[in-house]
Amino acid sequence: MKFYNYMGLLVVVMVFSGCGIRSIPKSKNAVEAGWAEVQNQYKRRSDLIPNLVETVKGYARHEKETLQSVIEARAKATQTQVNFDQLTPEALQKFQAAQSALSSALSRLMVVIEKYPDLKANQNFLSLQDQLEGTENRIGIARRRYIESVENFNNQVTVPPESWVNSLFYKYSKMPQFAAETPQSDTPPAVTF
Repeated sequence: MKFYNYMGLLVVVMVFSGCGIRSIPKSKNAVEAGWAEVQNQYKRRSDLIPNLVETVKGYARHEKETLQSVIEARAKATQTQVNFDQLTPEALQKFQAAQSALSSALSRLMVVIEKYPDLKANQNFLSLQDQLEGTENRIGIARRRYIESVENFNNQVTVPPESWVNSLFYKYSKMPQFAAETPQSDTPPAVTF
């Protein structure tokens, strides 16, 4: 009789090990790591901005409004941090809005820079511009990885049989996902000739 009890216990352990007991926490850990990487890349971008602004100041003294908007957007983005345990759809939306405002301010700065050929030839500026471009690419990759890890986690906690284990043992909710960058993204741009 003991043999059957042990076999029954072994079967139960095998069933639960394949149904989310281990995979749900691992998936949650992957989301947490993905979020940390997203924040790390945004911080990297934020750290580059003061040097970029100082370099541009030397060449474009009368572009104070543009430079000020970059500085203010950076300050707001730096203040808008979301810890993983506070990650809600609303907090993610607020974080994303602050980062989008900074991206927009940086884009306006790059347009202004086109007016200054001496600045565009400055080696320090070129290096900062390359680093910023590389960081933007890293942000895109980090966001994509986060999106994929959230999708996997959300599937684990909502799709049977793993969701049954979640409802019995963990009670995790779905994690928030990044939204499209701008509200106009559903509308294609109008092109006129």
